[in-house]
Amino acid sequence: QIQVAESGGGSVLAGGTLKLSCVASGYTGSTYCMAWFRQAPGKEREWIASIDSDGSKRYAESMKGRFTLSKDNAKHTLTLQMNSLKPEDTALYYCASDVDSVCYDYQYWGQGTQVTVSS
Repeated sequence: QIQVAESGGGSVLAGGTLKLSCVASGYTGSTYCMAWFRQAPGKEREWIASIDSDGSKRYAESMKGRFTLSKDNAKHTLTLQMNSLKPEDTALYYCASDVDSVCYDYQYWGQGTQVTVSS
């Protein structure tokens, strides 16, 4: 059974940094992908970035330059480094995963971790 769990959220001042981690447990092979999404109150869920099974990374245009993905394949862990945070980055951040080489839809989701950026 695949399970996804996020950690690392918290409160930070504008301009600060946070690192979110996501562990996808239950995979027996390396053909899976992972992604980060976020949802702010009253807004639709927004895709942030994703990594395919071959390590290829894709970022939403608005996130490029401030957010960076890294992955530890041995630990099935995806990290999202967030720099220069803004109040508008405040949201519930979700990690998602699925069994495929390239994913656009995700079957497995974490519970989310809250990020709050204050000015």
